[in-house]
Amino acid sequence: MVKYIGKRLLTSIVTVWAVVTIVFFLVRMMPGGPFDGEKTTPEIKAQLNEKYGLDKPVGEQYTIYMKNLLKGDFGKSTKYKGREVLTTIKKSFPNSAKVGMVSIGFSVVAGVLLGIIAALKADKWPDRVCMVLATLGITIPSFVMGTFLIYIFTVELKLLPATGLGKPTNYIMPVIALSGSSMAFITRLTRSKLIDVLKSDYIRTAKAKGLSGKTIIFKHALRNSLIPVVTYLGPLVAGVLTGSFVVEKIFAIPGLGNEFTLSITNRDYTSLLGVTAFYCTLIVTCNLLVDIIYVLIDPRIKLEG
Repeated sequence: MVKYIGKRLLTSIVTVWAVVTIVFFLVRMMPGGPFDGEKTTPEIKAQLNEKYGLDKPVGEQYTIYMKNLLKGDFGKSTKYKGREVLTTIKKSFPNSAKVGMVSIGFSVVAGVLLGIIAALKADKWPDRVCMVLATLGITIPSFVMGTFLIYIFTVELKLLPATGLGKPTNYIMPVIALSGSSMAFITRLTRSKLIDVLKSDYIRTAKAKGLSGKTIIFKHALRNSLIPVVTYLGPLVAGVLTGSFVVEKIFAIPGLGNEFTLSITNRDYTSLLGVTAFYCTLIVTCNLLVDIIYVLIDPRIKLEG
């Protein structure tokens, strides 16, 4: 187990380094700079570039940034004077985490339940209803779903607030908008795997022993059926996080996704890189945990792999 975790940890570190490096140089290749939109004189702009080290060669900038990043220093925003990027992350991420965790929980619970119903009622009307919902969830983008929900439940029916996170009702529409595609994918994944498992020899043996249907489903079949769902948790976190960029903007949620989109619009190099490094570290950590959980759930997997 230690060797397995060590390999996965090394891969995760290399992945974070590669992503941050690629984004660093891509940002530098973008036309313009963080101060091009400012109404300042060339002299003041030159002073700002010198202050943030943007007057140095790109290679030197990269070396300085990576050294500071290893120390936990994400730098200061080039757009907002005196604002530490790490402070922005600490302030904004809890809001993103709240919406994200609720969305992930809703996706898994609803997706697994719909998948079970679809598998047990395969080729019958409950199965068809579940598959229609899954198809809609996959095909409708989160920003379209979010806009539609606001129009129906805020503009027309005036039932739900459209912005902020002040009340529990504020979570309903963002969570639905974020959960659509992931819930649909989990539904299809659970249905497909559960149908295959129910045809297995050991399930026939369990039925022959006279075990009840609930025992067979929840104690024997469902455990193996959930292995692909557990594997999907890593990409699910990534999908929810990247989806939150647009959803947070639509619902005016003061989260890290909103800060990320603002950093792109403002060409805020340090904020963009800092948020990217944080998100990337979070995602690879989730994938690492999923790999470990996957091994614990299915002992047949070789730890040396």
